Amino acid sequence: MSSLMMNWIVKEEEEGMIVREYLLQGKSLSRSILTDIKFKGGRICVNGVSSNVRTILNEGDNVEITFPDEEISESMSPLNLPLHIIYEDEHYLLVNKQANLPTIPSRHSVGSLAQAVLYYYKKMDLNRTIHAVNRLDRDTSGLVLFAKHRFAHDLLSKQQRSKEMKRMYLAFVHGVVHSDGEVNAPIGRREGSIIERTVRSDGQHAVTKYNVIERHGSYSLLELALQTGRTHQIRVHMASIGHALLGDDLYGGSRELITRQALHSAKLEFYHPFLEETIRFEADPPEDMKRLIQKK
Repeated sequence: MSSLMMNWIVKEEEEGMIVREYLLQGKSLSRSILTDIKFKGGRICVNGVSSNVRTILNEGDNVEITFPDEEISESMSPLNLPLHIIYEDEHYLLVNKQANLPTIPSRHSVGSLAQAVLYYYKKMDLNRTIHAVNRLDRDTSGLVLFAKHRFAHDLLSKQQRSKEMKRMYLAFVHGVVHSDGEVNAPIGRREGSIIERTVRSDGQHAVTKYNVIERHGSYSLLELALQTGRTHQIRVHMASIGHALLGDDLYGGSRELITRQALHSAKLEFYHPFLEETIRFEADPPEDMKRLIQKK
C-alpha cells in the first residue's frame, strides 16, 4: 500500500507563512512528526514541487505531505478475533469491545483487541501500526477508538488533554443511589499491589460525575462521565462512596448477578480534525448488562 499523504490549500490569511509555521501552527503537526518527515523518508511538496520547511507560501498554494511509513511492532502478532466495527474512515477506527478482552496484550491473557485490529489492518492491506486513543479494562465493554496513523493520534491526544473529548459510561452499582453527584478524590496505587488502586491523599487528581438512570431495589444503573482518566477510576470512585460495581470483586462487588464488573463505555464524542465537525457514537450494552435492566 502507498504511503499516507495529506494536502491542504493555503488560505488568504495564511499567505506569507513559511511551511514550518504553516504545518506546526496551522495544521498542528508535532515537531517530532515534522522531523520524521524530513529525515525518515517523508516528503513536502508545494504545488507538486519538492520543497523544504523554509518555503514561503502564497494563497492558493497546494501543500502536500507524504508521511514516512510507520514501523510495525514485531512484538505484537495479528490475531483473528471477532471485531465489531462501529465507524471507520481513512483516519480512525471505532470498535465496540467485548468483555474479557484486554485492549492491548498482557502477560496474563491470550489475545487482545489491538491484535484483532492489527489482523484487520493486514487483511485490508493497511500498512498501519496500533495507535489506541483510549483503553478499557479487560472486563469493561464498549467503545474503543484507534487512530490509523500517528498524526491522527496526536490530534485526538490533544483533545483528551484539553478535555474536549467526551466519554460516557453505564454502570450497575450496589445499593440505591438517591441522587446525582460527583466524586472528586485523588487515586493512587494501593500499597503492596501492582494492580489495585485506591483513593489516597497523595494520588493523582481524579473527578467522576454520575447521574442516576434507574433504581432496581438492591442496585442502581448510573450514567458516568470522566473528567480525568485514571486507571480503574470509575471502579475505585464508586467503591469509595459505598457503591461498588456489580461483579467487581476486586473492589468489593458481588458476582452473584454478573460475572464481570458491570461497566460499559456507551458514548463517545469528539471533534473530527479532518472532517472538521463534531461526531458522536453510541454502543448498546452487551447481553449480561441488558439482563440486569430487565430484572427490574
